[in-house]
Amino acid sequence: MNSFFRPKRLIVFFSLCSIVVVAILVAYLKLALAPAAPKAQNTPVIERGSIVDRAGFPLAVQTNFYRIGLNTRDVRNPELFSQNMAAVLGMTEEELKEKVSVYREYVILKKKASQAEYEDINTRAVECGYNYVNFEKLPGRVYPNGALASQLVGYMGDEGFGLAGIEFSQQNVLSPEIDKTLDTPEQGKNIYLSIDSNLQYKLEQIALKTMEETQAESMMLLAADSRTGEILTYISLPAADLNEYPSSPSVEKQNKPANDAYEPGSVFKIFTLGIVYDEGKINPNDSFLCDGAYEHKIPGGETIKIKCLEHHGWLTPREGLKYSCNDVLGQISDKVSEETFIGRIRQLGFGQKTGIELSGETSGVVKDTDNKTWSARSKPTIAIGQEISVSALQMVQAATAIANGGVPVKLSVIHKVTDKEGAVLYEHTPEYKNRVFKKTTADYVLSCMETTATTGTGSRANIGDVPIGVKTGTAQMADKVNGGYSDTDFLSSCMAIFPVDDPEIVLYIVVEKAKGETYGGRIVAPVIAEAADTIIDYMGMSRGKASSVEHNGVITIPNTRNITLGSVTPDFTGCSKKDLLPLMEQAKGRLNINGSGWVTSQNPDPGTPLTENTIIELYLE
Repeated sequence: MNSFFRPKRLIVFFSLCSIVVVAILVAYLKLALAPAAPKAQNTPVIERGSIVDRAGFPLAVQTNFYRIGLNTRDVRNPELFSQNMAAVLGMTEEELKEKVSVYREYVILKKKASQAEYEDINTRAVECGYNYVNFEKLPGRVYPNGALASQLVGYMGDEGFGLAGIEFSQQNVLSPEIDKTLDTPEQGKNIYLSIDSNLQYKLEQIALKTMEETQAESMMLLAADSRTGEILTYISLPAADLNEYPSSPSVEKQNKPANDAYEPGSVFKIFTLGIVYDEGKINPNDSFLCDGAYEHKIPGGETIKIKCLEHHGWLTPREGLKYSCNDVLGQISDKVSEETFIGRIRQLGFGQKTGIELSGETSGVVKDTDNKTWSARSKPTIAIGQEISVSALQMVQAATAIANGGVPVKLSVIHKVTDKEGAVLYEHTPEYKNRVFKKTTADYVLSCMETTATTGTGSRANIGDVPIGVKTGTAQMADKVNGGYSDTDFLSSCMAIFPVDDPEIVLYIVVEKAKGETYGGRIVAPVIAEAADTIIDYMGMSRGKASSVEHNGVITIPNTRNITLGSVTPDFTGCSKKDLLPLMEQAKGRLNINGSGWVTSQNPDPGTPLTENTIIELYLE
């Protein structure tokens, strides 16, 4: 043993120990002298902005949800845990016990608990000593109006990102990305939509009733301010309740006005008429013979034939639109070249997105004349609204050109944007596009639409005391199984512009796959009338049947009338309450005054003999 502890070995050993000790001391010294590491900063919280209607009525507001879970290994008695927690978790004891027993690691007990549910569950967990039940706070959204304008408002997912509608397309406005260079993170902005919730609700009720009566598969209803391009109502049915969005069927989530492309049918004839008239190729007095079908022979000897519903005889362009004559509109389209016709259609905005503030917008399909599917039938067929696909938004935007004297206005669903304090950061201003029609052309087409409303196929849309221009349409829908057109599926529609003398509103309604009656003039035109009536009354627009009184602005207050009670009943009509006060003492309880203002009626009538017990009733307004 003594031979092992030789001086040389001890020196080496202690030298190594000294080196290790010195190294440790140096390391500790460095740590002691090093600057303190910055404390980990919590991730800044950004509150998502709200979505409201143009008046500030809430449509989507920020809230918090909680994801509730636990590590099953911490649960010593699954049966007792289930007995204590099942009720507050909204589960049966068997369901909860199975979850806790089957999963060996972390398990989610409730994916999305509201604030009230969280408080109940947390209270119960604390009472039972289950400190291993944990709660993860999640950003959430509450949609106070359920399905109201649901495709427009959209939906926010559990991770705080929009999945549809404005929630998706305006994600960076509602919830900006964190800028690390800023001391205070930028908070979400509030988006004021252009729709009016009250008007939206009223028109949705009309649309729902229409869906029920026609047994249609779907329906669209758009109303826009033709002067500003702001959408006032945005309806696509069926619609999902946004509070139940994940479990809603896909058909309820479809944003049809923006995303669906379809053949518009005869409504498109207003644009055909406008294009050819604007090119100076027809005039109001021209006549075209409808013999039941449009026919056109091509150089190869083939005859193109498109049927008309009637043998209308000789018709002017106005009458051609009035009766929605396929033959006449086909002949009118022959007056311009194929290239001119398609070029003017594109100028109206067809074949391209409107640029509205929504995602997934369709461009529709407008064929070029050199397209391999272009044929001798294409131009007259497009002229009557087939062999071209459009969106409802494109149709409304193109119609604003007719309403605005030839100048279309870009559509918008955002009225303004504000910060959390209410300061306005953006406010919509009309964005007018290049002129597509001369004013005389727009006025002529609108007057033809008014004729269609008064005596033509759109007469059921006529509302009488407000001049309205309409055009109805019925289009066969494509048979996606067998090809060609379906014999049973139709798209029924109607376009309206009113008041004709000073256009303010473009109203467009589309009903898809109605059962039974399918003609737009019969099933959609009456809905246009009801919807237009509602809009006119709600917006306080002038009506022909409303009383209109001119006034010079000077109000003359009549002198006080001196009335005394004698042997007969006086005429109190027009007396003010002030006039009646001196009579109260004379009447000694026999004068009853009802209401306030001026006397409009009385009982007994003037001249009736007064007795000691006569009670005089006066009614004031």
